[in-house]
Amino acid sequence: METLAITPTNQDLIKDSTTKAFAADVIEASKSVPVLVDFWAPWCGPCKALTPTLEKLVREAKGKIKLVKVDIDQNPEIASQMRVQSIPAVFAFVDGRPVDGFMGALPESQLKQFIARLDKKGGRAEQIEQALQMARQAFAEGNFEAVVDVCEQILGVETGMAEPYALKAKAEMGLQLLPEAQATLAACPPEMATTADIISAKAALELLLHPVDISGIGKLEAAIAVNPNDYAARLELANLLNGSGKRDEAIDHLVYVIKKDRLFQDDGARKQLVSYFEAWGPKDEATLIGRRKLSAVLFS
Repeated sequence: METLAITPTNQDLIKDSTTKAFAADVIEASKSVPVLVDFWAPWCGPCKALTPTLEKLVREAKGKIKLVKVDIDQNPEIASQMRVQSIPAVFAFVDGRPVDGFMGALPESQLKQFIARLDKKGGRAEQIEQALQMARQAFAEGNFEAVVDVCEQILGVETGMAEPYALKAKAEMGLQLLPEAQATLAACPPEMATTADIISAKAALELLLHPVDISGIGKLEAAIAVNPNDYAARLELANLLNGSGKRDEAIDHLVYVIKKDRLFQDDGARKQLVSYFEAWGPKDEATLIGRRKLSAVLFS
């Protein structure tokens, strides 16, 4: 039997959306095919010239791209979130995030060029993810030179992701190139400063730049040997052990206190442990181990 080629309907390719439906219509949809988002309003003259041309080009692409139209009068929240200051405004989404855009009514020839560039960005997104996977694997294997090389290539074409900055900085730390790690994190866009990857990298760099004085570890361990329930000593020792890279031991001391006296210093041991998780990052092996141990105590 002959296989029939199914072409997406115009309804699938071109649709009106709302603030509530934006995540499904744009964010999720763009993970399988690039999506153009056309911000418009009924009173906008240039919009009436631009939108029909966009619709024509999307139909001609036959499923390689979609168009989502958003009336800013009816959906001011999403327009504000996207910082739309004038219309028409068009944003291109690939893999769940905006990768390009323009304002004003462009002629058809320029729109074709815009869409052609977008198609390349879609392919580039897949290449970047493959490169990131290579960098992650190289980092896990301790091949820091390779991590730096791959991340530099990624950042040469894409500066809107936090992970390449964080991986490169951590690899530079592994190579004892602390000034270079500082420069890498300083180059990271400010809006990414609160991401888990960057927070983790900055915390690791801070420890290397300002090493913890671990001379008191022996004294604290001796105190705990005499009195295992010296909770204050365990909290202080956990900080020193964490600062010296002995994360597993630091976790165990804090979990001991949480198990024995959850209310000690106003739940201080748990709060201290959670602060470690934030500094290490959600994907760090120590964070994963620590969360399992913490959950075992809290929910036992």
